Amino acid sequence: MEFNTIINQYLSDLKGVKNASYHTISAYNRDIKQFSLFINEINIFDIEKITKKHIRMFIVQLNSNGNSTATIARKLTTLRGVFRFSIRNGFVENNPLKDISNPKIKRNIPETLSLNSFENIINKLSQKEVSENNLLLIAIFELLYGSALRVSELCALNYQDVDLIGKVIKVKGKGSKERIVPLGTQSIEAIKNYLKFLEPKIKSAPLFISATGKRIYPRIIQKYVNENIQLVSDISKKSPHVLRHSAATHMLDNGADLLSVKEILGHENLSTTQIYTHVSVERLKNTYKSSHPKS
Repeated sequence: MEFNTIINQYLSDLKGVKNASYHTISAYNRDIKQFSLFINEINIFDIEKITKKHIRMFIVQLNSNGNSTATIARKLTTLRGVFRFSIRNGFVENNPLKDISNPKIKRNIPETLSLNSFENIINKLSQKEVSENNLLLIAIFELLYGSALRVSELCALNYQDVDLIGKVIKVKGKGSKERIVPLGTQSIEAIKNYLKFLEPKIKSAPLFISATGKRIYPRIIQKYVNENIQLVSDISKKSPHVLRHSAATHMLDNGADLLSVKEILGHENLSTTQIYTHVSVERLKNTYKSSHPKS
């Protein structure tokens, strides 16, 4: 069976059965098409003719083109998904990636914003003249940090997703998977203050809207976050994800168990959450070095 025919079926399965997001499908499509182009150039068109040798040749090409180990690992993971799908549907009997491991990825410890710096941002915003835009900014910062949301999750929130009485929000994460996340007291207050400036909306309406009256979008949030973090911190990364990293790290610093943090963040694998334990350990080391007389 032609590999290109299987690609379309696999992507349709991701969308219809796995309920993968548009961004996930687009990324998988790019990775698979790149491999398809590679094997076509060496006159391989049928999936049955793809061998372990061809996979290794593809890895060599990726390396020579300067791809990072993380990128190569992602592409191999994507191809594994294609071959598992093909075996499950009887298109092929053997998986040429069976004995090929992903390259080891050196995980960078994410940068975090200190609690003092975050509170400085909120204080600066609170001291400004009360306006809809200013209250919107406070609510955005409180939710990105207070509930450790991804920027895409925050943009997707609707009125009906917020339960101020139950002190929770319903979040649609990666792969359209829903989870319930706690709302802190300050986040609740920030949302209430922001909603006072808005007319009553239908439940399915966006929670946060831009100046044009439409659902707020990630790029404008990235701009807001970058501008405000610059005022209080010199960390190199000033993205909304820094607030999520900071929330996870601060929870662990204050005794939260790893499984609870995993659920709040919406991680599929515990190993993804474990990176924040390294952040906490590094913070402890720095505190020890700077304050312990025997350090």
